[in-house]
Order: sequence, then C-alpha cells, then structure tokens
Amino acid sequence: MSLFKARDWWSTILGEKEEFDQGCLCVADVDNSGSGQDKVIVGSYKGYLRIFSPHPVKPGDEVQPEDLLLEVQLREPILQVEVGKFVSGTEGLHLAVLHCRKLCVYAVSGTQGNVEHGNQYQIKLMYEHNLQRTACNMTYGPFGGVKGRDLICIQSMDGMLMLFEQESYAFGRFLPGFLLPGPLAYSSRTDSFITVSSCQQVESYKYQVLAFATDADERQDAEQQKLSSGKRVAVDWVLNIGEQALDICIVTFNQGVSSVFVLGERNFFCLKDNGQIRFMKKLDYSPSCFIPYCSVQEGTINTLIANHSKMLNVYQDVTLKWATQLPCIPVSVKVANFQDLKGVIVTLSDDGHLQCSYLGTDPSLFQAPKVDSREINYEEMNAEMKELQKIIREATKTQDVLPESEKQRDVTVTAEVSPDLDEESQAIDSEVKAGAVPSVTVKVTIQSRATAQKPSLAVCVQAPLAVTCDQFVFEDLEPDSSETVVLSVFLKENCSPSELEGTCMVSYNIPTGIPRVAQCNFSLPLKLICFPAQPSKAANHKLTIDTNKPPISFVTIFPDFVDPSEGDQANALGFEFLTGSKTTLLASKTSQRYRIQSDQLEDLWLVTKELIHRLEAHFKKQNCKDFACTFSGSIPLQEYFELIDQHFELRLNAEKFRELLSERAVQFRAIERRLLTRFKDKTPAPLQHLDTLLEGTFREVIALADAAEENQANMFQAFAKLKSATHLVIMLISLWQKLSTDQVAILEATFLPLAEDTQELGWEETVDAAVSYLLRTCLSKSSKEQALTLSSQLSMPKDTSRLKKNITLFCDRLAKGGRLSLSTDSATQQASAMPGGCATIPESDLEERTIIPGSTMFSSNGQITKQKSKP
Repeated sequence: MSLFKARDWWSTILGEKEEFDQGCLCVADVDNSGSGQDKVIVGSYKGYLRIFSPHPVKPGDEVQPEDLLLEVQLREPILQVEVGKFVSGTEGLHLAVLHCRKLCVYAVSGTQGNVEHGNQYQIKLMYEHNLQRTACNMTYGPFGGVKGRDLICIQSMDGMLMLFEQESYAFGRFLPGFLLPGPLAYSSRTDSFITVSSCQQVESYKYQVLAFATDADERQDAEQQKLSSGKRVAVDWVLNIGEQALDICIVTFNQGVSSVFVLGERNFFCLKDNGQIRFMKKLDYSPSCFIPYCSVQEGTINTLIANHSKMLNVYQDVTLKWATQLPCIPVSVKVANFQDLKGVIVTLSDDGHLQCSYLGTDPSLFQAPKVDSREINYEEMNAEMKELQKIIREATKTQDVLPESEKQRDVTVTAEVSPDLDEESQAIDSEVKAGAVPSVTVKVTIQSRATAQKPSLAVCVQAPLAVTCDQFVFEDLEPDSSETVVLSVFLKENCSPSELEGTCMVSYNIPTGIPRVAQCNFSLPLKLICFPAQPSKAANHKLTIDTNKPPISFVTIFPDFVDPSEGDQANALGFEFLTGSKTTLLASKTSQRYRIQSDQLEDLWLVTKELIHRLEAHFKKQNCKDFACTFSGSIPLQEYFELIDQHFELRLNAEKFRELLSERAVQFRAIERRLLTRFKDKTPAPLQHLDTLLEGTFREVIALADAAEENQANMFQAFAKLKSATHLVIMLISLWQKLSTDQVAILEATFLPLAEDTQELGWEETVDAAVSYLLRTCLSKSSKEQALTLSSQLSMPKDTSRLKKNITLFCDRLAKGGRLSLSTDSATQQASAMPGGCATIPESDLEERTIIPGSTMFSSNGQITKQKSKP
C-alpha cells in the first residue's frame, strides 16, 4: 500500500455514460434528520437526481442497496444542486435544483420503515420558477442581510443576474461588459456577489447596488443605460488576475476574517473582502477543482486542490502539507461528516465515479520472503552494469550545444535545385506583370539513420519569392529510410529579391523525446528572376570590379545567358529582370576589370554577386588560389541615401494613414451612436443629415484603408530595394577595405538586422543604433566617446539626417584605418591594425560639422571627393 494514496472508505459508479460537472455535487443534511450526518446529493446531465447516505460495514466495501436513499429522473439536465433555507415560513433545509430553463425547490423527507426494507424517502416539489434565459450557475445566501432564510441568484449565459426571494421573482440585472459567464459566489459579510469576468479580473457587486440599478427587462448597452432612468450597475472593486478562473469559494471560519478564494488555471488566490491579495500560490500543474476547509491552526486555512494528474494536494495557506493519489480526475470535491467519521473527502469525476476517502495509512501485513543465498557472478553483474549505464547515458543525454558533423547526425536533409527552369511554370497567384513567370524545381530529400518521430519539413525563401508548398508533415521515419518531396520556387511580388537563397528545416524528436533540428541551404539560379537581353551603353549607375587575373569570356562563366555561337568575343552581356529593369555587364579587353551598370542602384547587386561568385568558382576549378577581387571606385552613398529617404517617407505616410483612419473610425462610431439613439427613441426626431454624414465618413474610411494598403505594398517594395542596395554597399566596402569574413559578418549584422520591416521596429532606428554603437566602441576616436551611453529605447526618428551622418562617419573612419571588432579592447588596437608604413590620417573637419547627406563620396584610399548632385 502506498502512503500517498487516498484510502477508499466508500465508492460507487453512477449510471452508465452519464456526465457530471462542478455543480453536480452537494453535501448536506438535506432531510433535516438532526443527527449531524451529511447526505451526498448528486445530479447528472441526464436528469438523474440521487441522494446517498454511505454506511460501509468496513472501509472499502462495495455500496449497499440501502445506501441509496433516493433516485429520480427529472427529465431535464441538472446543472447544479444546492441545499439551503429556500422555503418561506420554515427554517428547514430544502434542495434547489437548477435546470437550463427552470429552477425547482424540493423538500426531502423520510418515512420510518416497519419492515426489513428500511426507511423510505421521497421528494416533494415546493415551487418552481420558469426562466426566460438559459441558466449557467447559481449561488444563494441571506441577500440584503435577511434573517432565517436564503435567497437564490442565477447567472444566465448572456450575463443577467436573476434574483429570487424564495417563491417570488425579485429582479434581474445585466453585468456590465459581459462576454462569457464565470464562477459566481456570494459573500454574506460584505453582502456582495463576486465573479470572474472574461477580462480575467475578479469583480465584486454590492447587492444594494444591484437592487437599486436600472431594471433589466431587456439588455441595454452602456450608451442606452446613460439615457434611461435609474442607476447603472457599478462594480464595487476589481482585481486583475490575468487568467480565467475555475471556481470561487468564500469562507468565514471565524467572525473576524472573511476570505475569497479563487482557483485560476495556473494560480491559487486568497483575497480580502476589499479585493486585496492576502496570498497567492503558483501551481505547477493544471487544477480541476478545490474546496477550502477549517484548519486546526489559528489564523490559517486548509485547502484541497485536485488536478488533472489524479492528485489531491492539501495546502495550509501556501504550504503543501500532503499529497495523495486519487483513482480518477475529480470535477468536484467536498468535505463531509458521516457517522462518527468527520472530514471525509467526497470526490466526483466527470464520468460518475463517486468516492468517499480519507487520508492516512493502513498497516501492511506483507513480509518480504527470504532471499536464497547463492554465489555472485561478478562478470555477469559487470556486463549488466555496463549495459544499464549505457541505457542511462542514452536516456539522459542532453542536446549538444555545438552542431554535429554530417556523419553523426540522425537525420540529414539535402536540397537539389534543378539546373533548368520548369517547362511548364508552377507559379501561383504571381503579381509580376511579365508575360510568363518562370519557376524552378527544388527536390528535398530527408535521410534518417535512426528513428525520427513526428518529422516536419519547412521550406523558407525570402519574399518576394514564394514556394508552391512550404510545410510538409511525415509519418515516423524508421532507421535507414528516406522521404523526398518536390516543390517549385517562383517570383510572386512585382519586385526583385535581395537574395536568391532558401532554407530547408526538418524538426523531429528522437526516441528519448529530445527535439532535434536539421537544416540545409540552397541557392536559386539567377535566370529565375531575369533573362538575357541586349546590352545597353548608357546607364545612371556604374561599378567597376578589379581582379588580378585576365578577364574570362562570358561564354565560359555565363553559359546560360550567352549564345554559344558568339564564341569568345562576347564581352558584353545584358540582363532584363522580370520587373522590367535592365542591367549590363561589360568585360574589359585590355585590363583586368569588369563593369556593371544599370539605371537602378539596387539592380546592380544580384548581377555583381553572381559575377564574383562565378569568377571564384571558375578559378577554383583551375586550382588558382591567389585570385582576388577589389573595388577602387567610390561608394555610392548619395544614391544609397535616396533609397533610405524613399523608404522612410513611406513609413511616415503609413503613420499618417493610421492616425487618419483612427480619427475617421472614431467619427464613424460617434455618428452610429447618434443614429441608434434616434432610431430607438419612441418619438423619432429628424435625422438632421446624420445619414449623409455617416455615408460620407464611411467612404472616407474605405478610401483611407485602400490608400494605406497601397502604401504598405509600396513600402514592401521599397524595403526590398533598400535591402538589395545595402547588400551591394556591404560587398563594396568589404572589397574596398579587404575585410575578413568575421568583419563582413559584423557589417551584415549592423546594416541588415531585420528580415521584415514594421511600424513598431523599423530599419532606420535599428541600423542607427547599431552604427552608433560601432562608432562609440571599435571605431571610436577617444575614450571620451566610449564613455557615452546609448539610448536603450528604439523609436521612429523624425528624419534620416542622423542616420546618414552616422553612416558617412562610419565609412570615413573605416577609410582611416578603423578596424571592425566586437571585442572591448579593439579601440586600443586600431594603430596596430593599420597597414605597415601608413601614418595616421589627421581627423578632418568632416566629423566636427554637420554633414550634408549624399554630398560626399569615399574612394578606397580614404580621400574625400566632392561631387555635384545630378539634376
């Protein structure tokens, strides 16, 4: 016998396939026997009412026929049963039964039996109330301080409190701000009703306030209640508990202190009469029901809390005193007195398992048998110990912090991109205005070396790219098995992407329950978003990439864009994007240079990246290890700043549209309230053109919503262009300063911190904070700058002048030998990081005065050259 199991004193199973809930159990001396012995009253959703008087011959015996005092079927589902002084003219206890549309009060009486069949019990209907609204729950008590009788309050499903003074209906009141019904209880000490609303807050309403409030013949909104006569229903006090409540109990074990107990989904609260928290307990389980009861220690209260793990915990205030195992999950728990046994725990489950139990132990009569003496085989024990230790290590092995190698991984995922575009495009709902939007097939293969449970695959590509299907769920993978899926990638939005890469991620559980993730990246072909076109000689933006090797024919490095019939003479190549813009790539015949030119700055990025990538791959095949690309031109900051201004202007427009929409919406609701007041008036007054004003405001709201939606689409495209230009600037700076891989990673983290741009956290303020941090740490001029503190709160700036000034300073300090590093002592190492033979360049007036954004261009040797802005 376990010490922590509830001792079964009496139990039974009620009916077949019947359902029970929180209000279906009640314990009281319902037949007024005067013996102080409680009876167990149970009602079910099938309408059966049963009354038990447990009398086991010895603990754990099965239920005897005479234990069931009464069983009747009341035809309608029973929501709640309560026992109180509900009949006028007598202070005897009567039984109140709450149905969906009816409240019935019965008198339970017993007749002394003269034969061996025992006593006979019957119920008599004293009165009933037919309800106009569907009931949810009820509470009772001496409302208003009456003596010798109990009144009943019923809460309906639509938030109306219906109060009954025994045989007569008193009044009904709607709770303000009601959405869904919650638990309801009555405090006799403060004469108030306490409930938990859908706003997850405990609310208290005085009975006198409800009695003198406006009558609730029909439900009225707050505006109508202001206009009608009478007082509004006002809340006495409110306490926000931040979760839904399962039940409320109000106890007064001594005359001085009254406590309100609230059982939440994750916490247990004890409140004072005025709503202040006396104490609370955070629960590490999901509770199902509770009941407070009197404690033997002065000033404390004991509480029984049952949970969904079939455990019953006993708390003294917030201290756990005992925990016991139950055979089922209770939905209701009570404490009763039977015969000479006091404090019996009565529990009821949702399927009708009724049990009376107590806490404690029984003496165990089990004696362990003698063990036969035999010689110990140490070799077998050592082998068994090693095997058990191996199992323990496997079961307790935690997730590795570092990634495993490919050979050690239980699951590997690979993605294979088709070298050719799909013959029949798989593009779905593409907004690209081009005639035919191509797509490319990606084949994803998942291979499992061990058992993988609940594997799921997610395929992600950056917008404006899209996939035909991005989520896949598989059955459990057996060892040495594989799964293959095929999908297509295409351009969905009418703008060029900033990256032609995607990610495949597989999440799964190993048999020990530890979650694991395997992922891989794949690159998409350039021809997915552009196609060959005639080269153009004139362009607004030009870049020149220097190499240390002779130029390579485009037939060799761009075979998918050049006609082989042109031979090795092809030194000009044109690209036309699906969005309509063009980019031209030129190779010098006499020098080791390549030029990329386009009318749009952002269109240079993908072609430049593809050129450098294909050149590096070509020379790698030739086993040439000293190939390098450099950039000796000017960083196009002016054009870059124009893209920043365009994006920021659209963000400002979005904020303006949001404010205008809020103003028009408030105006629209105000006009609606005026119209509703006119329509509900018994003597209609002229509308005074309110309908015309309502229609005009509605059209303004629709027009503003359409404009905001269009601005949002434009802002998405502007952000995609800004990301492409940012990638280009990062690459040019890395080629210009010959940055290492770690330094390029710092640049990308600084200028590309966000995957998506939102009004709450935008690109401008995030990048400004990151650049300011670098300027005050690794790129600082003195210790005075390092001592400056940055603002810990990011907010949308008024303009972009500060951001453009910081980016200009950032490039200037890189030109003067600044070294990107996240270490704290990087500022003191800048002198040693400069190339040998280079003297420190004195600080110019550039950092002391206000810089006009876009008016400077930086060359690779750090000199500042003035350029006139193009008209």
